[in-house]
Amino acid sequence: MAAAEPLRLEWDDDWAAEKAAEALRYLGRHYSECLDSLRVLDEYEQAAHEAAVSGDRDAYLEALRAYCRAGRDEALRIRKEAA
Repeated sequence: MAAAEPLRLEWDDDWAAEKAAEALRYLGRHYSECLDSLRVLDEYEQAAHEAAVSGDRDAYLEALRAYCRAGRDEALRIRKEAA
């Protein structure tokens, strides 16, 4: 018996935009330094985009979490260099 395909719901652009906005607000509130280094976050934005195109909400949320972690790491690197 083949494994069942994961359920794909219709993609909700408003939901996706709100989740992306939440990620940016989080970084802006806590790690604003990283927002000047957006090139560091490109691969995570690409992963989120690919998940959105495929309609995979779980992958989209994971990509946004990775985006936030990468932004945090970049901000902490910047802070450490400045100290």
